[in-house]
Amino acid sequence: MNEYIYPIVFGVIVGTLSRLYMFRTDYRQYPSYPHGMVIHIALGFIASALGTVAVPSIMEQEFTAITFLTLAASQFRDVRNMERTTLQEMDKLELVPRGSSYIEGIAMTFEGRNYLVIFISFVTTLTFLALNFWWSVLVALIAFLIARKYMSGNQLGDISEIKQSKIHFDGAGLYVDDIYIMNIGIPERQKEIMEHGLGFIVKPKNANARSTIANLGQRQAILHDVSIALGVYRDSGNPALVPLIKRDLDDGRIGVFILPQEKDPERAVTVISKVPILENALRMPTESESNQKGRGA
Repeated sequence: MNEYIYPIVFGVIVGTLSRLYMFRTDYRQYPSYPHGMVIHIALGFIASALGTVAVPSIMEQEFTAITFLTLAASQFRDVRNMERTTLQEMDKLELVPRGSSYIEGIAMTFEGRNYLVIFISFVTTLTFLALNFWWSVLVALIAFLIARKYMSGNQLGDISEIKQSKIHFDGAGLYVDDIYIMNIGIPERQKEIMEHGLGFIVKPKNANARSTIANLGQRQAILHDVSIALGVYRDSGNPALVPLIKRDLDDGRIGVFILPQEKDPERAVTVISKVPILENALRMPTESESNQKGRGA
């Protein structure tokens, strides 16, 4: 077993480093620091160890050891459940909540990244044993690039055009461009909204994007990310000062109304363009079999 020591140590180190590499503590501020990070680093270490020891087990024909991988899968599903529960509890205290779709997407991401760690550790250790150390270093670098690709999905700016638009009142009705947002009849609130509010129009680039941004969970993710990045001008118990998104039923555009603490339109456009496309919100109606037949008929 001595010949497996260095490959196992190297595989565990690479796997753990890959989990560290996958962390993103950005404007969303999740996972929290330091305790949330410690939990996920420990899980990354366990995942890398499982992926690494699977290779010597196969080479020694100890196939029963592979059953640990199935146990790991069930444990990492528990990680997903843990993240979902934690975020749902946190969401109750947010002035602008994430929403269930965003929470489910984050929980899926944490589960999936542990599987990526297992894969990276497995291929790195296998290359070390089958070829040599330097080849395993090259494979580890390639695996990191693969992990980076799967870390980042599509963003709102990829499927739509975002531009600032004027907010205005028509009587008691608040509009972003020509999209109705809500009814505000109190003059003092109208004055606050005109002073602090910003409006944006998100125009989908195609039919798939139109269906995706119509999703309520995707819209809530936009409001949450902008509110986290720029702050929000409101407090609890004040329903008039609430960010909202409404949809133009004719062309699928959405009007985004926000009340940021920092009134910076350019930064807001950048944040909106970088909002992730939620897996639960992604829709591709043009790819459906019925639509394909319709176009071919």
